[in-house]
Amino acid sequence: MESEFYLIKNIAVSLGFLVGGLLLGVIFEKIILKKIKTIAHKTKWKGDEVIIHAIHKMLIFWFFIAGLYGAIHNIAINPTLLSIIHKVLLISVIFSGTVVLARIAIGFVNLYSEKVGGVFVSTSICSNLIKFLVFFLGILIILQSLGISITPLLTALGVGGLAVALALQDTLSNLFAGIHIIASRKLRIGDYVKVESGEEGYVMDITWRNTTIRALPNNMIVIPNAKLASTIVTNYYSPEKEMAVLIQVGVSYDSDLEKVEKTTIEVGKETMREVQGGVPEFEPFIRYHTFADFSINFSVILRAKEVVDQYLIKHEFVKRLHQRFRKEGIEIPFPIRTVYMQEKAK
Repeated sequence: MESEFYLIKNIAVSLGFLVGGLLLGVIFEKIILKKIKTIAHKTKWKGDEVIIHAIHKMLIFWFFIAGLYGAIHNIAINPTLLSIIHKVLLISVIFSGTVVLARIAIGFVNLYSEKVGGVFVSTSICSNLIKFLVFFLGILIILQSLGISITPLLTALGVGGLAVALALQDTLSNLFAGIHIIASRKLRIGDYVKVESGEEGYVMDITWRNTTIRALPNNMIVIPNAKLASTIVTNYYSPEKEMAVLIQVGVSYDSDLEKVEKTTIEVGKETMREVQGGVPEFEPFIRYHTFADFSINFSVILRAKEVVDQYLIKHEFVKRLHQRFRKEGIEIPFPIRTVYMQEKAK
């Protein structure tokens, strides 16, 4: 009877450890961590927010593991089974700690990226590499904690890595090309680019194998990193987003060129002020450049806030200039061709 009482008592205490650990985890997660998060939002340093986000939902798990550890030591368990449970708990704690460290590492690199104006962690390749390195170290720590020597494993990985590198030359070429693209900071997520073969659009992501570009029609263009690294790329967002917009115009040889210049600049200024995407403070100008077959041609130089704004600016400028030229009596000539007819002698 007394043995049954002690058994029931031990089971009740063990359940108390489990429930208590779970409740403490919930209290720390829902109340204490929430208050700490509120305080962290008021500080200038963003690292505390990264740490809080990293341990989110992990506190409940850790307190539950602590309660489980206390529970198993309160009841009689076979030593072999107890050893197995200890190892499982150890693996769980190390693995969860590895997840938290991976989150913190990505978070701090992301903070550094924002500080220096880069986008390192915005790319899949960076976040995946960081996760791989942290989890690889975590696995090595788990193996070492279980008494498994990692030296032969590292040796085998070194020899096997050479064979894998030879077999995956294309894949590794794309991987290192992707790292080079990110490290050089010539292309960043969100940049509008055009490659030598003609494809253009916004850079959406740089993975370990490909770079994805979203074209203006909303289609996705996938380019291998190695090919992108070896081709000519025009980045319309570097060194800045603002860009010149050139529009070609031709007027009749009978036109007063001073009047044409003055009228065109007035229309250009109006377009810059009123059309979305124009740069209001920019002073448009023109440059005559060609005595063509039937017209004197010149370029109108306007300015857009970014590359996609040029289409609306050109659209509105052409409409307004055509209307203004008609009002001012300035002729935009049609193509002229003179044909000489010769009669055959009878």
